[in-house]
Amino acid sequence: MKRPAALRDASLRAAKLRSVTLRPARLRPGALQFWRGWSIGLRMAFITMLPVTLLFTSFVWYSWYAHRAQVDEELAERGRILARALAETSEYNVISGNLSDLRLTINGLVQSDSSVYRIEVVDMNGQTPVSVASEHPIEAESRSFEAQISKQVVWFNLFSDNGTPHVSAAGDTRPPTLTTEVVGLVRVTMSPTNMLAKQLHRFRVELAMAALALAASGALAYILARSLTVPLREAISVLRRIRGGNYRVQLPVTTGGEVGELQASIGEMSVALDQSKQDLENKVAERTRDLLASRNEALRADADKRKLIQKVNSIIEDERKSIAVEIHDELNASLIAVRLESQTIQQLAAKATPGEEIDQIRAKAQAITKLALDLYANGRRLVRRLRPEVLDMLGLHGAVEEMVSHYRSSGVHFEFESQGDFSKIGNELAISAYRIVQEALSNIMKHSQAGFARVSLALSDEDGALHIEVQDDGEGFDPAVASEGIGIIGMRERVFALGGSIHVQSHPGEGTLVAITLPLSDVAAA
Repeated sequence: MKRPAALRDASLRAAKLRSVTLRPARLRPGALQFWRGWSIGLRMAFITMLPVTLLFTSFVWYSWYAHRAQVDEELAERGRILARALAETSEYNVISGNLSDLRLTINGLVQSDSSVYRIEVVDMNGQTPVSVASEHPIEAESRSFEAQISKQVVWFNLFSDNGTPHVSAAGDTRPPTLTTEVVGLVRVTMSPTNMLAKQLHRFRVELAMAALALAASGALAYILARSLTVPLREAISVLRRIRGGNYRVQLPVTTGGEVGELQASIGEMSVALDQSKQDLENKVAERTRDLLASRNEALRADADKRKLIQKVNSIIEDERKSIAVEIHDELNASLIAVRLESQTIQQLAAKATPGEEIDQIRAKAQAITKLALDLYANGRRLVRRLRPEVLDMLGLHGAVEEMVSHYRSSGVHFEFESQGDFSKIGNELAISAYRIVQEALSNIMKHSQAGFARVSLALSDEDGALHIEVQDDGEGFDPAVASEGIGIIGMRERVFALGGSIHVQSHPGEGTLVAITLPLSDVAAA
């Protein structure tokens, strides 16, 4: 009996079940960390039994669905054949109304075949003149198959085209007409109970054999795992002694393969570790002496670097002061002279005879006067940037407050806070602190796109240090990703030269906070 369709269905179902069963093997590596506390023997048994168990599960499901598919196919094939055969042989009985013989035939089929539950003959009026049911109970879902009972009628034309009867063989050229008429149907209801019972018995036998194979595989996996755990436990014991500092240990090689190589390697490692320990102690002592010498040299170089940076800053401030004096005394004085001369030209032009040329002279003189005033104002601002006079007149507190007031005109809301007596601060520390605050505010205006900023100065007598904080609500940045700009580097170098500390805290979209601490004692000592 052919069964290709059932086998294909069973293969597809088994493939789906295998995909569902094997799905846990595709879990993330972190999901299999539950066996960290297992012993090596238990792990080996698990690794051995996992594919066997999966294979066993796949085989069981495949076998069950294969048997079910075989039952369905046999049941369908027998039901269709039986319905078709009864429909072909019951034509005369249904037409003639002689149903007793048909009933006896159907009754014999039902009694002889336990898979047939009911056979019914239905006429065209929907009546069921013949219905025979089996005495066997149904425990599974039944299936029905139907076949039509057809009556074939042969029509002969005994007249020619002009209506006269045929008297010769000329009418043979017109073949008879065949028509099919449905006079009823046969419905066969098949019960899979008996077939399922037979297939279930076969399935149980196969399941028992697979279970015995699974048990044998488990016992073999346990024995193999035990053969690995004994030498591994000895190796672990030796390794624990080595970890405790006893490098001179003996581990005999009791097996072969990778475990034997492991035992031999542990013995060789103990000897090598003992020798390496001696060499390492000697190298550590030597490197410690070198590191101490390098540390002392680095400290001296760092102190020299701070002195150099402080000296450079002092020279820069002196040069700025010199340039500011030259601009104030020479350039601004020359601009004042230019303005006076242009005003004199305007006065002379006003006394001259009016004319087009005189008007042009007056306009040019006014332009020169305005240009001289603008240059003078620019020179004054440049002088204040090079050498803030307000720092000498008002001290650090007044100079920073005046600088904050100047930046308020840019559209950013600035707040200034101060605490302590700033008259104690020396000139060098005041200039450095002023430059640091100036650079921080310049960075806010250039890069932060902030709407609010706060500057805080606090002179603490407890730790003898000047604390500076500049905070804004701008775009911020990630200090771990973004590189420091020239402004931050300059601020950091100034702070380190004075022996202070600087901390920049920022997050994207959360603004920036620059906190600086400048000790007074280091500056005085420097």
